[in-house]
Amino acid sequence: MSKEELLNLERLMNYIAHQYLKKISWEDVSKTEWSFIVTEFNTVITKQQRHKKLSTPPPLFGDNYFYEHLVIRKLKAAKNSAALSSLSSPNFSKLNVIAVALGFSSYIDFINNATEIFPFHELKINIPLAATNHRLLDHLVGYWYCYNRNLPYKSGKKSTERIWRSALEIYKSGDEYLVERTGKDNHMYYGKITSYASYIFIIMNSTTFIRQRHFIGRLKDVEDKMKRPGYVINELNFVSTCVSFNEEPIALYEIFHRVAKVKDFQKTSVDLAFDSPLLPKHILLHLKDSELNRITEH
Repeated sequence: MSKEELLNLERLMNYIAHQYLKKISWEDVSKTEWSFIVTEFNTVITKQQRHKKLSTPPPLFGDNYFYEHLVIRKLKAAKNSAALSSLSSPNFSKLNVIAVALGFSSYIDFINNATEIFPFHELKINIPLAATNHRLLDHLVGYWYCYNRNLPYKSGKKSTERIWRSALEIYKSGDEYLVERTGKDNHMYYGKITSYASYIFIIMNSTTFIRQRHFIGRLKDVEDKMKRPGYVINELNFVSTCVSFNEEPIALYEIFHRVAKVKDFQKTSVDLAFDSPLLPKHILLHLKDSELNRITEH
């Protein structure tokens, strides 16, 4: 195995550890957790087989494939100073299957396009107006679909107008609340979220854009509502702002809609026509309001 193969394999395993367990390194993942990841991968592969109707579907992974073949025999062996020349290269066809299950077209596509672990530490969001509303933030942890209006493919052609639905996850890491959101072509956004009183603030960025997006939302009477047994927040309305490449402030009205069943959560983005049955009617009304979706004075 070459040094480049080792580095790429380590990138892949770190990516998997972060995607499935929110851990930074493959070294932080236990043998039991690797078994869980294998099960998740096999589920994804089975779904892909049914969707693509492959005549010769790829074989599923054994329970200990990741831990024994990739961690013990490759990564840990190299870490324990084993000569790389004595280690065999990973099975490229299986690495391809792993990459496709992660949403890439191939292992080469993963190597060329997968971002490193997001630099959350570079995002600064601290508004010391009051104590952080941890209770509200805990309510927000979970899976959401995010809707926002997208531009038409051709200006003036209403039939090609579309909205964008992307998957969004809010989760707690240590004392911070983090956000990850999908984009087109395996692009990912990452961010931090905080709350003061009934206001929610999000700052997001990506590894390929040169601008940050800022979200602000408010949940009226949320303190009283959270006192009710079984109360769950199912929808969040945000005004999100960013600075475009010509330095014009832009505002978009975005709606986060909680996913009722986690098994239905698909970590991908989807373009939907305005008349799509997959677009909730109440969300469509918000997205069609052009005045609400733009800052006209600043």
